[in-house]
Amino acid sequence: MTAPREMFEAREGEQKLEHDPAAVPADGGVVFIGRIASPWTTRDSCPKNMRAARETGQPALLTIDAPFRSGLQGLERASHVVILSWLHHAPRNLIVQKPRHAAEAKGVFGLRSPARPNPIGLHVAKLVGLDIAAGRIDIEAIDALDGTPVIDIKPYFASTDAVPEATIEGREER
Repeated sequence: MTAPREMFEAREGEQKLEHDPAAVPADGGVVFIGRIASPWTTRDSCPKNMRAARETGQPALLTIDAPFRSGLQGLERASHVVILSWLHHAPRNLIVQKPRHAAEAKGVFGLRSPARPNPIGLHVAKLVGLDIAAGRIDIEAIDALDGTPVIDIKPYFASTDAVPEATIEGREER
């Protein structure tokens, strides 16, 4: 199983916040609507992004809690879904990070790292199957640990969500 977030030590060049956001009273009520079931049980085994997750060929599924299942009506029209998750094992107190592959440290909002003040994961996945009565959403893959809470699901609209000309200076898309 993964180590609790307080056990993560900052690397050289990283900066922690004075207070862990997890210890601050919430200003919004986030409700978990379900859980992700994936083959990934440790940070080391978990793919680093959705492209790597798809390349494993390992499917995943979401189980939506009973009170929220009627909200799945109409989702079957989508070929892909956007899943927002709560990365509950990620540290929340790193504000500057130095990824292993990077030469320089960067602010958390310039990275896609799960370690952030509000550890919200963003996943775009192909919808493979949907059983509304059971609250089951089968997807082709996911880059999240088994048991990760789901906070929202939205249909992916290529016509409005895709931005083909988007770039990150000095970085190739991987």
